[in-house]
Amino acid sequence: MESSSATPGVSTRREATRQKLYEAAVTLIAEQGFSATTVDEIAERAGVAKGTVYYNFASKSVLFEELLRHGVGLLTASLREAAEHTARDGGSRVDALDAMIHAGLVFIQRYPSFTQLYVAELWRTNRAWQSTLMVVRQQAVAVVESVLREGVENGEFCDEIDVQLTAAALVGMVLVAALDWQAFQPERSLDDVHAALSRLLQGRVSGRR
Repeated sequence: MESSSATPGVSTRREATRQKLYEAAVTLIAEQGFSATTVDEIAERAGVAKGTVYYNFASKSVLFEELLRHGVGLLTASLREAAEHTARDGGSRVDALDAMIHAGLVFIQRYPSFTQLYVAELWRTNRAWQSTLMVVRQQAVAVVESVLREGVENGEFCDEIDVQLTAAALVGMVLVAALDWQAFQPERSLDDVHAALSRLLQGRVSGRR
């Protein structure tokens, strides 16, 4: 999974190695589960020595926790960029939400294995990284909440909207619909899926017909 920008203080070489480890881990864990995946397998898939894994991450659990931070961070950045781009172009808050839906679908199409893992982990409560998962989840949802609040404040949305729940519902809609698309309706194009979700957005949020 590509990083949106180089992390200050971290060498390009080390960042490249971490990217390889993220890719290897997300693929293997999606294929066979977290418990069944070993550090040796991750190292082999990434094409590095086992010691390289421990040089970058203290354990397999830490690697997976950082993978969650990294992946959801990329998703959050893409949602925020979509909203900001719409605002710069003078679009409405509904337009911003629609652009965020499209950005979410693009992300999921690009990183289907990560998305599958992320959604699966949201339903588990006994993981060591549960608190981290809740934090990064809220970061993504908060971007949508911000757009909804702006829409309520400027009168574009009804002030009776439950912003927190609506934001979570919109994020969940995109995640679940996209996974269903990838697994059961792969013949459909991204634009087709986006159009379907866009119509749902227009009818359920803005009230326009």
